[in-house]
Amino acid sequence: MKQVAATGHLHYVGNACRISGVGSHSMMTHSVRTTTPHITTALRTAHQHTAVPYRGRRHNNTHSVLAMTTATATPITTALRMYSTRPTTTSDFGRRKTILDLQAKYRKQQPMTMLTAKDFPSAFIIEQAGTIDIILIGDSLGMTALGYESTIPVTMDDMLHHAKAVLRGNKTSFLVGDMPFGSYEPSDELAVGNALRLVKEAGVNSVKLEGGRRMASRAKSIRDAGIPVMGHIGLTPQSLHTLGGFKVQGKTSKQAVDILHDALALQESGCFAIVLECIPDKVARIITERLEIPTIGIGSGNGCSGQVLVWDDMIGQSDIQAFHPKFLKKYANVGEEMKRAVVNYAEEVSSRAYPETNTHTFAISEDEFAAFKKEIHYD
Repeated sequence: MKQVAATGHLHYVGNACRISGVGSHSMMTHSVRTTTPHITTALRTAHQHTAVPYRGRRHNNTHSVLAMTTATATPITTALRMYSTRPTTTSDFGRRKTILDLQAKYRKQQPMTMLTAKDFPSAFIIEQAGTIDIILIGDSLGMTALGYESTIPVTMDDMLHHAKAVLRGNKTSFLVGDMPFGSYEPSDELAVGNALRLVKEAGVNSVKLEGGRRMASRAKSIRDAGIPVMGHIGLTPQSLHTLGGFKVQGKTSKQAVDILHDALALQESGCFAIVLECIPDKVARIITERLEIPTIGIGSGNGCSGQVLVWDDMIGQSDIQAFHPKFLKKYANVGEEMKRAVVNYAEEVSSRAYPETNTHTFAISEDEFAAFKKEIHYD
C-alpha cells in the first residue's frame, strides 16, 4: 500500500481515500469512502481521534491540510493512503508501446511488426527506424551471438545479460524476453521465479515460452503472477531433439489439429499472443481465425496477425552459419559488407594507406614538437 506523508498537501484521488492521523503517542487509521465535496468532513473525522486541531482549505480536487499539536504547536505528519499502486496510463511508460497498443492494432486488423534484438546496436537501430512494435530478446542469440549449434545451451544469465543491453538501446518497442531451455519446464514455481527475474532484473515487458498444452499451466502461473506471456508453438527450437531437427510442423491433419488445440490451450491460459513457427500457411490462417488473440508468424504465411524474423537473418548477417530457410527474406546483405570492410581494412593497413596523415591523425605545434625532441635527445 502506497503511503504519502506530508504536513502540507494531501491529494484525493477518485472517490476512495484512506487517512491516517498521527498523534503524539499513537497512530490511528480510519478508512473513509466518500465523494470529493465531503473530503473535509473525512479529514476532520480522522483528526478527532488524534486530538490534533485541524484546519484546511479545499481547491479543486486538492486539499491542503495543516495539522498542529495543541501542546507544542509542532507540525506533525498526516498521511493519506490511496490505491495499492498508482493508476497507470500510457504516458507513464514514456514512448514505449504497451499491451494496449498491441491490442489496438489487433482489433484494427493491422499487422504487427516484430524483430529479435540481441544487443545495444541492434536495439538502437530498431528504435531509430521507429517502425517495430515488438522486440523479442530471443534465445536465438545462442546461435547468432554465442556460436552454439542450437538454442538449448542458452542460460538465464545469458538472457539477462543481453536483455539488459537491449533495454538500454531501445525505449520504444514492447520488449519480450525468451525463457531459455530449462528455466521453466520443471515446475510452475521455477517458471514464475525466472519470469520475475527477466522482468525485475532485465526490464522486459513480458516473457515467451515454448510449448502448447503441456506448458499451459506454466503460462497461467506466470500470467497469474502479473507478467504477460507470449506462447510459441509449431516448430519449437528448444524441442529440437524431440522433433528430430528443424522441421515444418502441422503437415498432417493430426499434427495440424494438435497445434490448434495447443493454441486454444495457451489462449485459455491467458497468453496475450502466440508465435506460430514453420506451420503450413493454410493451417496457420485457420488457427489465427479461431483465436481471439494475435498470432505472430515466422515461416507460417501472411495470414497471421503479425510477423517476426531474427535480426541477423533479416539483415543478411547469418551467412556465416549458412542459414537459408525457405521463409527467410533478406532485406540487406550486411554480412558481405562487413566482410568486405575487413578485407579493405587489412589491405590498407598492410600498405600503410591507413591511417592517412592529417586526415586520420592529430597535430602538435612545431614548437612543442621541437621541445619534445630536444627533451628526449632525438636527432
